[in-house]
Amino acid sequence: MKGIHKKQSTGKRQESILGWIFCSPYLAFSLIFFLLPLMWAFWLSAMDWNLMGNDKTFVGLGNFAELFRDDKVQAAFINSYRYLLPIVLLCFAFGLLIALLVSQLPEKVKGITAVLFFIPYLTSGVATSVVVKYLLAYNSVLSTFLREKHGIDVNWLMDKRSAFAIMVILVVWKMSGYYALFILSAIEGISEDVNEACALDGSVGLHKLFHVTLPMITPTLTTVIVLATGLAFGIYTEPYLLTGGGPNMATTTWQLEIYNASFTRFQSGYAAAMAILNAIQIFVTLRIINVVMDRFNKRFGW
Repeated sequence: MKGIHKKQSTGKRQESILGWIFCSPYLAFSLIFFLLPLMWAFWLSAMDWNLMGNDKTFVGLGNFAELFRDDKVQAAFINSYRYLLPIVLLCFAFGLLIALLVSQLPEKVKGITAVLFFIPYLTSGVATSVVVKYLLAYNSVLSTFLREKHGIDVNWLMDKRSAFAIMVILVVWKMSGYYALFILSAIEGISEDVNEACALDGSVGLHKLFHVTLPMITPTLTTVIVLATGLAFGIYTEPYLLTGGGPNMATTTWQLEIYNASFTRFQSGYAAAMAILNAIQIFVTLRIINVVMDRFNKRFGW
């Protein structure tokens, strides 16, 4: 018995060592690219340093205290939620619509159509922004035509409402097809027996959508909502190239202000504090969304 017990202990120990060996690449990656940079960010947030000179001044929580008096930070904080609501709702709605339409197509063209809707996601955000900026400039052909022929005088990128709407439209156009692939995969994963039962019971159209399809793909919809939320907090390219965060900080974002603080004003410690505050806001928001979506999942048996 002792020999058998000893062999079992040795086997478990070997399995444990083997498990740590297989996990070591991920642990090393996390240490190098996550934990160490995180520790560096916290240290940097307590310093007044431009990353280039030798002069470093310890300011403690001074950078964090300054954040709450900074109009740019306040604008970025508010704009995060101004972006969040329309981007999440529109990405969800258009992604679901695209997925439902593609799922009804014949198998021969379904894959090709799905890829076509995915192309905007692969498009360079820089290239798209440059084209849009050229198209909507005040002296562009389109703006001149609308102004001279129809009396519509709009400076698209200098008006708060139109500039903000353009940012949202660009992001939704780029990402809807990507999220549609998630939803399409979930719809295709619904058993054919379920579809046949719905047909026998007369559950079709909107009734089937709201009472069968959506409840069965709620986990995937949760993933889409969480990803879209993260997307809304990570907008940078469009406001940087189109408006620079204006007009009057109406389109500014956390990433844009972090970039300006670190690489334009060379306030690296202040930028690190800003990034940490941004991370806290994202974490709290995602936790709230997860709690709400978990309740929906439990309601439908997930």
